[in-house]
Amino acid sequence: MSDTDDLIAALQPVADTLRRLGVRHYVGGSVASAFHGAIRSTMDVDLICDLPEGQVSAFCGAFSDDFYVSRSSVEDAVRRKSCFNLIHLPTAYKVDVFVSRGRPFDLEAMNRATVESLGERGGMSVPIATAEDSVVSKLEWFRLGDETSERQWEDVKKIVAVLGESLDIEHMRRMAASIGVGDLLDKLLAEA
Repeated sequence: MSDTDDLIAALQPVADTLRRLGVRHYVGGSVASAFHGAIRSTMDVDLICDLPEGQVSAFCGAFSDDFYVSRSSVEDAVRRKSCFNLIHLPTAYKVDVFVSRGRPFDLEAMNRATVESLGERGGMSVPIATAEDSVVSKLEWFRLGDETSERQWEDVKKIVAVLGESLDIEHMRRMAASIGVGDLLDKLLAEA
């Protein structure tokens, strides 16, 4: 299997479960960045969702022996609006699930995500963060990591280099300011 096949094997059951439960979700992180042109290798996929407490049991019960999932971790993450992970045992791929915090940026990113195809030969269809929201999110992760992650910084530089003037700069400025990374966006745009 290829890396993309492994990604889809791990992601598809999780996305299908969220879709079946009517839980809004989208792919973010390095997979979304790669979709927008900042390609790099990864063994995990970030999924952002609005999983409510009332759906935790159905969500956890949907996974077979192919997945490791800790119900207590899911419950805790839903309560705290944080993250949990599932591990797809056949591929060792990790699906990091981030429960939306409901900030204006989080709501905008969820609403703006577009359904796209991942993988070759159609692969799978899943909502993916827009390039703009991927940049803003990665800037926040860069800040949370004490601005030391060269991978996060290189990802956002690549997205801006690839998409340039087609990016909605005003949207990025509004969203970056709303989560306290407007200065990082200014620095990024100045370097581009």
